[in-house]
Amino acid sequence: MNSKNEIAEDALEFEYDLAEPPEKVWRALTVPELLAAWMMPNDISPQTGSHFAFAGPDAAIKCEILAAEPERLLRYSWREQPRDASRQDPLDSTVTFTLARTVSGGTHLRIVHDGFAGKAMPAVAMAGAGCRLSLGLRGTRKPIAANTPHLLLRAA
Repeated sequence: MNSKNEIAEDALEFEYDLAEPPEKVWRALTVPELLAAWMMPNDISPQTGSHFAFAGPDAAIKCEILAAEPERLLRYSWREQPRDASRQDPLDSTVTFTLARTVSGGTHLRIVHDGFAGKAMPAVAMAGAGCRLSLGLRGTRKPIAANTPHLLLRAA
């Protein structure tokens, strides 16, 4: 990456303009029960340096909060812990959520999941981890996860 606005070639990027305010979106990202409604069961605590885990269907996912600025930024590591010892090359990546209040009082939500260098099919890895994503074409600058915000906000 050359600047904060550029993402790595191996990253998945999602961008949305949501009607809900950043406070509501933040809750959907950081309250365990709300996050579980659209992702997976978890024990998130949104303080920098804290550890939490997602209970994925095929692999537990251990995470560490790398940055947490309420209603603005949430970044955490994402490290698969495969139950199947024969599975090589588990996913070790970073997920970043950036929230910005829009003029109308809603939220511009940007999600970047990077660290897929050397991984053959990151979308399959995400789906296997329990993310409910409907992927489109990368590079179109349109959202590539069609149902994530709907599920996220229904949870909040």
